[in-house]
Formats: sequence, C-alpha cells, structure tokens
Amino acid sequence: MSYTDAMAGLVVIVIIALAVLIWGVVAYNRLVRLRNRTDNAWAQIDVQLRRRHDLIPNLVETVKGYASHEQGTLEAVVQARNAAVAAGDIAEKAQAENLLTGALRRLFALAEAYPELRASENFRSLQEQLAETENKIAVSRQIYNDITLTFNNAVQTVPSNVVASLAGFSPRPYFEVEEDARSVPQIDF
Repeated sequence: MSYTDAMAGLVVIVIIALAVLIWGVVAYNRLVRLRNRTDNAWAQIDVQLRRRHDLIPNLVETVKGYASHEQGTLEAVVQARNAAVAAGDIAEKAQAENLLTGALRRLFALAEAYPELRASENFRSLQEQLAETENKIAVSRQIYNDITLTFNNAVQTVPSNVVASLAGFSPRPYFEVEEDARSVPQIDF
C-alpha cells in the first residue's frame, strides 16, 4: 500500500468519523429542543391547573352558602383539589386532575338542585371562569401530548435512539384524561 493510498484511506475514515460526530451533535440538539418544548408545553398546562386550583376554593365557598348540608360533596372537591396541588410527576398530576374533574362534575350536578345558587352572579362567574380554564387545559393538554409524541418518537426510533440512550433521554408520559373523568355524573334526588 502506498503512502497516497494510506492517506486517502485516513481521509475517508476522518470524513466518516466527522460525519458521524456531526450527525450525533445534530441528533442530540434535536432531542434537547424537543425535551425543552415538552417541558414548556407542560408548564403551560401547569399554569392552567394552578388557575383551576385557585378558582376552586371560591367556588366551594359560594356553594357552601347555598348547600351547606351537602358537606360530603364539598369535602370531596376540597380533598381532590388538595391532592391535585400536591401531586408530583406528570402521571400523578394526571390522575389527581382526573379525580378533581370528577369531583367538580358532581359539584356542578349538585348545583342543579339549587336554583338560587345557579342564579347567583358569583357562582355563574366562577363557573364560567372554570369552564374557560377547562378549555385552556384541554388545548394545552393536546399541545403537550402532540409535542410529547414527537419527542417520544425521536427517543425511540432508529437512529436517534442511539444518541438518546447514550445521553439519558427517556420517553415522557402523556397527560391523558381517564374515561371516568369524561363521563357525566349520575344525579339522584
């Protein structure tokens, strides 16, 4: 093998190594951007969840004035809210928020039995604010889940999964609504 052949082989090896290195850096940077977008999307959900949590005590106090003998429902809402505030990771928050949604549905179903409560300007205002917040949570959840899908695909598919496993990236959980939280509560009078 001549010197020029050896140099040509070395140049090819260096070019291939450089291409692999550049690809690794590009893949890593893409994963970082996707992780940051996922974190940002979760932060948007968290803002709406905090707003929801802040509205609930006012709502409970308003209902309490009209339906004080419905203590069990009111306590269930307060307990569900406290559990949602204290939840840690995304999976825990999703579960706690689903329980809170169910408790709120029962609270609003209870309000149907009290016409004077439904007529209360304060109650209607809080109910509208909460409905608006629920819509924002739903939109934020969809955005988060879409970005999480893109991130998880990048983490789990070849060839970026090689960089993901070397750099410690792992799939993120989705923020899903359980079927129970979607169902309409049964009301017995």
